[in-house]
Amino acid sequence: MFALDLIIHEDAERSRRATLAEVYVNLRKSGQFIVLATCDCELLGKVLRDGKIVFEIKEEFYKGHRVTVEEAIELCKQSTIVNMVGQCIVERAVKEGLIHPEAILKINGVPHAQIVKM
Repeated sequence: MFALDLIIHEDAERSRRATLAEVYVNLRKSGQFIVLATCDCELLGKVLRDGKIVFEIKEEFYKGHRVTVEEAIELCKQSTIVNMVGQCIVERAVKEGLIHPEAILKINGVPHAQIVKM
């Protein structure tokens, strides 16, 4: 395999794995707003620390249904407020044009982003 073919194959494999990846979604309505919290499954219950930042990925907030990343992205498109954490969901949101790469906050290397639609 040539180097370029290998890179293309690796990108396709990464995309396939991201497609099969699952995330937790917790959807709720607050007044006129639809609020979505979503995180990569392996992060649920973890505490991220980075300097003075302590970010808890609490089950009460993030745990709802376990869905594919594609399903979560569709929910993001329908929600007015979105809070997301994790490599899979944030990368996919960037790829879909929902998040600008400069709007991502990395906490101990883990991406976190928010969407607020006015």
